[in-house]
Amino acid sequence: MPVRDRLLALTVAVVWGLNFPAIHLSLEQFPPFFLVALRFALVAVPTLLLVPRPAVPVRWLVGYGLGFGVLQFLFLYLAMDTGMPTGLASLVLQSSAPFTVLLAGLLLRERLTARQVAGVALAVGGLGGIAVHRAGLDGGATLVPVLLTLCAGLGWALGNLSNRQARAAEPFRLMLWMTVVPPVPMLAVSLALEGPAAVGASFGGLGERQGLLALAGLAFTVLVATLLGSGIWTALMARHPSSTVAPFSMLVPVVGIGASWLLLDDPTTLPEVALGGVVVAGVLLGSGGQSPARRSQAASSASCSAASARWPGTAVSPRPLR
Repeated sequence: MPVRDRLLALTVAVVWGLNFPAIHLSLEQFPPFFLVALRFALVAVPTLLLVPRPAVPVRWLVGYGLGFGVLQFLFLYLAMDTGMPTGLASLVLQSSAPFTVLLAGLLLRERLTARQVAGVALAVGGLGGIAVHRAGLDGGATLVPVLLTLCAGLGWALGNLSNRQARAAEPFRLMLWMTVVPPVPMLAVSLALEGPAAVGASFGGLGERQGLLALAGLAFTVLVATLLGSGIWTALMARHPSSTVAPFSMLVPVVGIGASWLLLDDPTTLPEVALGGVVVAGVLLGSGGQSPARRSQAASSASCSAASARWPGTAVSPRPLR
């Protein structure tokens, strides 16, 4: 992965890490399922009116929206609403990275290098250490919120694979149209489980301090985390194998735990800082440079994919490497 793309992936990790305190603020005002529907509807409505649909198979567009938009945030918001600490939620959600690498190998037959496997294993070890440490603290997460967050990580992984399979020529348009999928099913879930009364009551007091903070958190989630962060992530997943991009998501809890400590007084201990360094090392190891032959082969494959996208039905074969 080029240095520029690695810096972009790091930017996404920072943005998504800061998004967890923003979600916490929004959940103080809005019911979780309705908040998911609202978050995506704010992007989906202008998208339907102004943005042409990307030229990708509908099944991958819907799969991306269901995995990334519905399953991930349904389980994540529910977990945070039922007691999952903000910092720990940012950590456990990164189970999406090993889920993505594993599913990409099993379902997409992506080849994993020994370096990638070692990097993911090191990062997972760091994440596991932080999770064990957090679980032993007073007020640690109970089993159910942790399991819900793991389900959210699996949903994100399924969205990653659909994103990768879509191979959109214009990834940002794919990301925008992905937001069209979640609002209707999430609103239906909200009305069925949370009820119209709870939804209506959530609009009361928006002019007070809690309401204003909730709106600020929602604005950050929509404009920065969704449009900027997910837009960059979609582009990276279109350009690189899933197993190369996904490990960067394991940097999110390093930012999320630090931001939760600074903004929400969610304490971070020295062992967590040290284990966060292990996560960083694992991501850097797993995303390291390829050999010249692999870089040449990847570039050749990318050229063939681009040619096929421009002229469907035309078979293009890469030149053999010498």
